[in-house]
Amino acid sequence: MSKQEWKPGTILYPIPAVMVSCGTMEKSNILTVAWTGIVNSDPAMTYISVRPERYSYDIIKSSGEFVINITTEELAFATDWCGVRSGADYDKFKEMKLTKGKALHIHCPIIEESPINIECKVKQELHLGTHTMFLAEIAGVQADEKYMEESGRFDFAASNPIAYSHGEYYTLGKKLGKFGYSVKKKR
Repeated sequence: MSKQEWKPGTILYPIPAVMVSCGTMEKSNILTVAWTGIVNSDPAMTYISVRPERYSYDIIKSSGEFVINITTEELAFATDWCGVRSGADYDKFKEMKLTKGKALHIHCPIIEESPINIECKVKQELHLGTHTMFLAEIAGVQADEKYMEESGRFDFAASNPIAYSHGEYYTLGKKLGKFGYSVKKKR
């Protein structure tokens, strides 16, 4: 086996590509980020990392709120477009024909077309260099009923979520197993 040594860099892929909505119902914006994830389960916490020069940075900093909207294959074009256009120049909801919905626990709009909307309240800001990490408590989650199974479980695969990997977007592939399958007793 032969390996190359690379300089330290952002090579932990794939990762979620999400649209983050911020602001108010009257004056809102959408920011696409790939630097996001879960950091704690109780209380449920997440983060997004945003460059200070991004239009949404000051909106999130002043309001202390944002919504992580899970993206899908159907939302891939809007996801990319909202990541390369500035909210200072465009109304991204209008341009991408996305529907503002009411969050239940914060003042930011959700993106109705997203199958999962994660409402977040900033608890801490970590200035890390090129990005500031907004560490947030998850205040609420809205899930599209059309992806709910009879058991009450959300069917992520049916929503066709997308991931980001080294500058490219991908749909998720086939299921390989579920948590604990490697040690499950055979019948």
